[in-house]
Amino acid sequence: MAEAVPIDKFIMHGARAALASGMVHIDQQIRAIEEAVVSNPALAFDLAKTLIESACRTILTERNVGFEAADDLPKLFRTATRGLPVLPVSASGEAEVRKSLLQTLNGLHTAVLGVCALRNACGFASHGSDRPRPALEAVQALLVAETADTIVGFLYRAHCQDRTPLTSTIYRYEDNDEFNAYVDEAHDSVHIFEEDFQPSRILFEVAPVAYRLHLAEYAPEEDAEESA
Repeated sequence: MAEAVPIDKFIMHGARAALASGMVHIDQQIRAIEEAVVSNPALAFDLAKTLIESACRTILTERNVGFEAADDLPKLFRTATRGLPVLPVSASGEAEVRKSLLQTLNGLHTAVLGVCALRNACGFASHGSDRPRPALEAVQALLVAETADTIVGFLYRAHCQDRTPLTSTIYRYEDNDEFNAYVDEAHDSVHIFEEDFQPSRILFEVAPVAYRLHLAEYAPEEDAEESA
């Protein structure tokens, strides 16, 4: 039987890419996880959860997406991924590709749930317990650390690739009257005190990425009839 390969060093390449791109505050978390995988596996479960949470909160803050201080990690992850561009605008009409990518994101969400569950059951610094915690080893800590590394690397790369100005002439609100009318007909206006707000304007101002993606997918009725 082959001997187990010892885990003597672990480098978080995905998270370090995020660090190099501006998330300097996660430096200590990254270093701590890399050490804990070998020296204190139980602590790696705590730190992996903290790292993903830090990345989600940072990305939501930078994208001006609201969240509650008490939101747990699964909710933060869902909120963060909903605000990120799943596909580039040029490929946003590819429905099957979008569906496959969303399935992959759902898999990452399941992985986040797993990280949280392992942290609660086996973490070194998690909530108190009335019985001894399972003593997992470096190989299990490595699984959790690599999962966190993949998630953080993906989130921040997707976040950074979309940090381009959204006010070019291609995406000016006034240039898309037909699409705006379509959105306004499909959704009720929002009434706040004495003010009424158009759904299309709200989408454009509050969720510009979603506006661009739905605009790219929009097919006027006359075009749909011609292609039928």
